[in-house]
Amino acid sequence: MVLDLLLYVFPFLLLACFLLYWAGARRAYAHRRPSRTGDPDAFGWHFLVPCRDEETVIGTTVTRLRADFPGGHVWVIDDASEDRTGSIAGALAARDDRVHLVSRRLPDARNGKGAALNAAYAALSEEPDRDRVVVCVVDADGRLSPDALAYAAGPDAFGDPETGGVQIGVRMRNVEDARPLPGRGRLANAYARLLLRMQDAEFAVSNTGMQLLRRRTGSVGLGGNGQFTRLTALDRIAAEHGRPWARAALLEDYELGVQMRLAGYGVTHLADTWVTQEALPRTRRFLTQRTRWAQGNIQCVRYAGRITGSRHYSAKGVLECLYTFFQPVAHLATLLLSVLMLTALVLDGEAAHVVLSAWPVALALGLLSIVPFVLWGPVYRREFTPERSRLTGVLWGIALWLYAYHLFIVSARGFVRLLRGRTGWAKTRRNAEPAADGRVAIEV
Repeated sequence: MVLDLLLYVFPFLLLACFLLYWAGARRAYAHRRPSRTGDPDAFGWHFLVPCRDEETVIGTTVTRLRADFPGGHVWVIDDASEDRTGSIAGALAARDDRVHLVSRRLPDARNGKGAALNAAYAALSEEPDRDRVVVCVVDADGRLSPDALAYAAGPDAFGDPETGGVQIGVRMRNVEDARPLPGRGRLANAYARLLLRMQDAEFAVSNTGMQLLRRRTGSVGLGGNGQFTRLTALDRIAAEHGRPWARAALLEDYELGVQMRLAGYGVTHLADTWVTQEALPRTRRFLTQRTRWAQGNIQCVRYAGRITGSRHYSAKGVLECLYTFFQPVAHLATLLLSVLMLTALVLDGEAAHVVLSAWPVALALGLLSIVPFVLWGPVYRREFTPERSRLTGVLWGIALWLYAYHLFIVSARGFVRLLRGRTGWAKTRRNAEPAADGRVAIEV
């Protein structure tokens, strides 16, 4: 009886939750309102750039931040890099008093992005005018839109004194790269281009829709790139926990947003401006990154009780958070149930006959699980690449459906890592780094 319930009822429940969430995200995306801008000079801006072996990108990132936002301060956190990251950042700091180098050394370094950010936060302890300071986390390969600060200063963001955190959109700037894998053949590069495109579409439309839905439910998630936080909000979290960012977290960015909501601050998302980063054209590097995200998502389950009992979360916000937290669990459960169902069909002839006779229902359910992914493809084409054909948009939608299956792989890998006690923060290599020998990411 229990097995029948798991095999035939639980999948329907998962599908219903997925369709409800997708419909909410799609509606929020379709009815989004433009954000308003404000005066960036009303705030002091500090950019934190955590780095571990980033010599290929750090010089360009710092130079661009200083050129685009001359009034801001750039803090490069060198997390015991084994390459020239520290010397490059040090040379930039020597020439510019608004560029600062925070050097971390072993054995205290290389223990996660959150710990590196906390080191920069400690360096900001002498900032006198904390009430007007906004901290922005930018990846070592990140590039903020020139209008990002104007939107962040607007009444929909830090112009509201109740706002503690703001996440802007994320786009992939190498999505039009014709040869993402130099030296490889046409087929390998065609696959790599599609992988780049899928990452851009994922962030540009489906993830944006999800964040806009969260804006309505009051549960917006902060990301690791393009994350803005009010310094006084960080101070309040640090006063309770000893530091703003969770030290051992694999999703220290998302957890910060949760902590900020629990502390009574608002967190919002701005879809009108964004930060760009490099999409990953290599499968191993992509899966390494997404496995860390999935495992970090599993870690967030520990917040379920606090969120459920918090007066700062509405009922809708609680439901959205619980749905997000348990996504890797749902993916793993789906994998296990699929194996059980296939086994039952092979070993039980009567069950196989029942399922085969109900093929129209199975077909309808299959289409219901596929169509939501496919429908994002035309939206992405229309809004970001209108020069492409409508057929291309549909094909991209089908590719998004197939691309989504990576979630089952990384969820399983995340659980295996947890069972093996591997909770270290694994850094993904940049595209400019050679893909020859050695591990894709170094975990310490």
